[in-house]
Amino acid sequence: MAEYCRKSQFILASASPRRQHLLAEAGYCFEVVPSAVDESAFATKGITSEDHTKILALAKAGDVAIRFPNALVIGSDTVVDLEGEIIGKPNDAAHAEEITRKLFSRPHKVITGLALVCIEKNIEIVQADTTIVYPRRLTEAQIAEHIRKGDWQGKAGAYGIQETGDEFVDYIDGSFTNVMGLPMERIKRLLGTLGIHPDKYKSRT
Repeated sequence: MAEYCRKSQFILASASPRRQHLLAEAGYCFEVVPSAVDESAFATKGITSEDHTKILALAKAGDVAIRFPNALVIGSDTVVDLEGEIIGKPNDAAHAEEITRKLFSRPHKVITGLALVCIEKNIEIVQADTTIVYPRRLTEAQIAEHIRKGDWQGKAGAYGIQETGDEFVDYIDGSFTNVMGLPMERIKRLLGTLGIHPDKYKSRT
């Protein structure tokens, strides 16, 4: 079953399969051109987690927009904030366990920065969305199984809410899809202001 669109509506500057799935599921038609931005080159000290995500999202969108100046490009960056400390992606299993023990002891924030850029149309919109996650306290067995399964790989905060679900999270305050990496409610509003809506002709054949 191949999915097709009449015309690409924008470029997503991200290789994240979760972000791509969310946009496709919502009915948008887009191309994927991952940015070449080195996230580690951006300092985190002296700025808020929200500002950090917005700076990175804009850098990613801008990197791709330069190559496609007539296209609208969406860049995004997601971090986990624990009492002001930015928790990124784990380096290895030991780091993932350390992050998991830290995060699942008290509430934390998931913040996604969004940037919509089109050079030719002089569009530059930069915002951020925050969700507060109230976690469950994990048992030693749950932590060990989480690390063993490897679901923490490539994920800010060493977990994906779409995979851990109710087992890890008691409840959230804010957008669920934001915790997955893309706040779709906000995305839809922002794209709507630019006259971009899900393609009613998008279908499966």
